[in-house]
Amino acid sequence: MSSVPRPPRPATGPDRATGDTSGPDTVHPHDPGTDPVRRDAPRPPADGTTDRDRIRVRAGRGQVDVDWDPVPGAAGYLVHRRDGDGPYRVVDHRGGDLLAVPGPPYADTTVEPGRTVRYAVRPVYDPDRPDLGQLGPGSAPVAAYADGDAVVEADVDAARPAGPVHRPWRDTIGSEHLSLLLSTDRVGGEPMGAGLAAALSRVHRELGVRRVRAHGILGDDLGVYREADGRPVHDFAGIDAVLDALAPTGLRPVLELSFVPRALARDPSREVTAAGVSSPPKDWDRWAALVGDLIRHLRARVGDAELRRWAVEVWNEPDLDCFWTGTREDYLRMYDVTARAVREACPGLAVGGPATAATKWIEPFLDHVDASGAPVDFLSTHVYGSSPLDLRPALERHGRAGTPLLWTEWGPSPTHFAPVNDSALSAAFVATGMREAAGRVDALACWVASDHFEELGRPPALVHGGFGLLSVGNLAKPRFWALWMLEQLGEVELPARLTGDGAGTLVRVWPSMDPETGRVAAVVWNGTLDQSVLDRPEQRRRLDRTVRMTLAGLDRGAYELRHRRLDDGTSNLAATARRLGVDGWPTEEQWIALRSTDTLAEAEPPVTVTPDDGRLTLSLTLPMPSLSLLELTPR
Repeated sequence: MSSVPRPPRPATGPDRATGDTSGPDTVHPHDPGTDPVRRDAPRPPADGTTDRDRIRVRAGRGQVDVDWDPVPGAAGYLVHRRDGDGPYRVVDHRGGDLLAVPGPPYADTTVEPGRTVRYAVRPVYDPDRPDLGQLGPGSAPVAAYADGDAVVEADVDAARPAGPVHRPWRDTIGSEHLSLLLSTDRVGGEPMGAGLAAALSRVHRELGVRRVRAHGILGDDLGVYREADGRPVHDFAGIDAVLDALAPTGLRPVLELSFVPRALARDPSREVTAAGVSSPPKDWDRWAALVGDLIRHLRARVGDAELRRWAVEVWNEPDLDCFWTGTREDYLRMYDVTARAVREACPGLAVGGPATAATKWIEPFLDHVDASGAPVDFLSTHVYGSSPLDLRPALERHGRAGTPLLWTEWGPSPTHFAPVNDSALSAAFVATGMREAAGRVDALACWVASDHFEELGRPPALVHGGFGLLSVGNLAKPRFWALWMLEQLGEVELPARLTGDGAGTLVRVWPSMDPETGRVAAVVWNGTLDQSVLDRPEQRRRLDRTVRMTLAGLDRGAYELRHRRLDDGTSNLAATARRLGVDGWPTEEQWIALRSTDTLAEAEPPVTVTPDDGRLTLSLTLPMPSLSLLELTPR
C-alpha cells in the first residue's frame, strides 16, 4: 500500500530508459532488479522504429502535443525530449512514480518557452525493463510555445450511440485498514470508526462503488493468530467484527491477505505497522492452514453465493522492502501457497496478484504461474501519477487474454500529505485516468475513500494533503467530485471529435445519453499530468482553454441546460476552507458553513434551450485545471 513513501529517484546515474549517462534516472523510483533480459522478451516490430512520420508534434499555447502510432504489444510509452543540442531525456511530469503513459497523445507542459525541442518515444513492453524497447526516431524540431487563440472544438453526435459507458471506478475503492472501523478514537472531533464508515457509505451511495479493498486483514490488530503450547490458534472474531461494521456501508470486501502475524513470522521484528509484519512466514504449512481456515470460516458465515462476490488479493506491494522482506521467489511461493489454499477452501472465490507497486513483476509473475499452475483469476498492480498501462498484451503473450485487470491502488501521488491530493488538478487527473482506462481495465481503485488514515500518522488538520476522496467530517474533495460527475453520465456513450489547441491532450470530453429519457450528459475537463503547474500560476494561465461544443442529432423540443463546475476556486474544499479562515480544524460555525457548501456548484443558473434543427452549440471557458458537467434534460 502506497502510504509508505516511495524510494526517491537517484540524483545521478545512468538513465535506465535511454541509456543516457549524463543525467538523472527518469524512469521510476523502484529498483528494476538485476534480471537478465529474457530470451522471449517482446521486441519492437521491425516496421515501426525508423519512420520519422510515426511521431508528430504540434506547439500549442503552453504545451507541445506529441502524437505517435501505437506499437503492437506495448504496455505503454516513455516520451523523451531533447532540448536544443542536449541528450534525449524522459519527460518527467512529477507524478512521483511510473513515468510511462499508456498511449498517445501526450501534452508536454514542462517545456520552457522559447526552447526548440525534439521528441522521441520508447515503447515499454515490460515495466520492469523499460530498456527493452528501442528509442524511436526524433521528431521534427518544434518551438515552444505557439501564440494565438486557445480554442477547442468538440463535435458530439447524439444520434449515434457508441456502446455502454464503462465505469471502472465502480468496482473497488481503497481504504485504510478496515480495523479502523472499530476505533472510537477521535480526530477532528469525530470518532475515526464512524467517520470511515460514513465515507465508505457515501462512496457506495453516490459513486456506485461496490467493493472496498480490505488492506492488511490478517494483521495483529485483529488477533487472528497466536500459538499456545507451540500449536497454532486461529481466532476470527476480530475479522467478524470488522465485517459486521462494514455491512451497513453496502460495500463488499476485496480481502488483501497480509500481513503475517508476528507469532507466525520468520522475523517478527520487521513490523510494517502495529497491524502486521513484512516478513515471510516461518512455517508455510501453518500459513496455508490460516488462510484456508479463514476462507472456510467466511464461507460458513456468509454462504457461497455471497463469498463469490468478494475477491482475495495476495499481499500488498511485495516488490517494496517496507512491505516484504523476503525475495521475489519468496513472494511467488507465498502466492502459490495462498492461492491454492483459497481455491481448496472455496473453489468459486476469485484470487489474484501480485499487487505490486508501479506495475512491477508482471512478466515474472505470469512466467511463474504459467509454470506452477497456481490459480490466477485476476491480475492486480498499482500506479500513481499516471494512467494505468495496458497490460492486455502481457496477458495475451501468456495465453491469458480476457483475465480481469484490477488496479487496486491508484491516485495522483504516492505521497501522503502531498498538496496535489487536495487540488483541482487531481480531479482532472482522475477524470483522465478513468477515461483512458474505460473499456480495458475492470477496476481502477482510487486510494483511498477517507482521510481517516493513520499508517503514516493521523490527520493533523482538515486540509493536509491526505489520500482521501473525502475529508475528516465526510466533506467531498475535488477527486470525489470528479468521480461524482462521471457517475452522472448516461447509459450509452456518444462519439465525439475534438480539434484545436490541446484537443485530446489537455481538453477531454466524455459525452453520454440515456436512451429512455433522451437526457444528454457530458463531462468536459482541462488537465495535465504535469504537477509542476501547481507552483506555476503563469503557466496555468497559458493552459486555459475555450471549448465550443456542438451537439447534433438532438430530438426536437426544449431542454433544460444545467452546468456545474469544479476549478481552483469552485467546489474545492481547500479553497472554501481558506475563504472561511479555517486554521487546522474548523470551529463549530466553520463546520456548519463547510457542510452547507458540500455540493457541486452551479456555474450558472439552469436555462431552457431549444436546438436548431437538432443542433445546439455551447461555449464554455475551462481554466487549467477545471471540470464541467453539462446536462440537457428534455422538458
